Amino acid sequence: MNIRKIVTIREEVLIEGGRAVEPAATIAIVVAVVANPWAGQGFVEDLGPGIDATASDLGKLLAPRVVEALGIPVEAYGKAAIVGMNGEIEHGSALIHTLKFGDHFRKAANATTLLPAVEKRAPAGTVFDIPLKHITDATIRSHHQSVEVRLADAPHPDEIAIGLAAAGQGRPHARLAPLSTER
Repeated sequence: MNIRKIVTIREEVLIEGGRAVEPAATIAIVVAVVANPWAGQGFVEDLGPGIDATASDLGKLLAPRVVEALGIPVEAYGKAAIVGMNGEIEHGSALIHTLKFGDHFRKAANATTLLPAVEKRAPAGTVFDIPLKHITDATIRSHHQSVEVRLADAPHPDEIAIGLAAAGQGRPHARLAPLSTER
């Protein structure tokens, strides 16, 4: 795994809709910009060796960093893979849609649900949203949210930006009725 850089972002929302948010709504994001393990190889039929060589190490690196950056217990989480223009979307999916990657975050967050994800191919500087859902019950509406991320110089054409996001709560002032009320 060849990492060019790691970016950590922590956001605290103090006012939403003109009203104070107490305690502050906190979200953390950690993104590693890595060399695409399949770059320059043309179409690779079997992605398994690249997954084995990269995915678990990425999960092990990012999961504790995002939990630490958040600084409070994780209630919502998500992941992202933004593939540089010389790669395939499947390359990003291969790294994040495996238990070898995701189980590190589930364990660090004491989570049980699947991690919501975004993956796409895009040039450096592209804005992308990481979707978040509750860590144990994906039907809890208050925790359905997303966080916007942009790395000015990533990913380069032969790189992948792999990110994790964590929130310590649902949306500020969430007030939608529970999903169960619509049956």
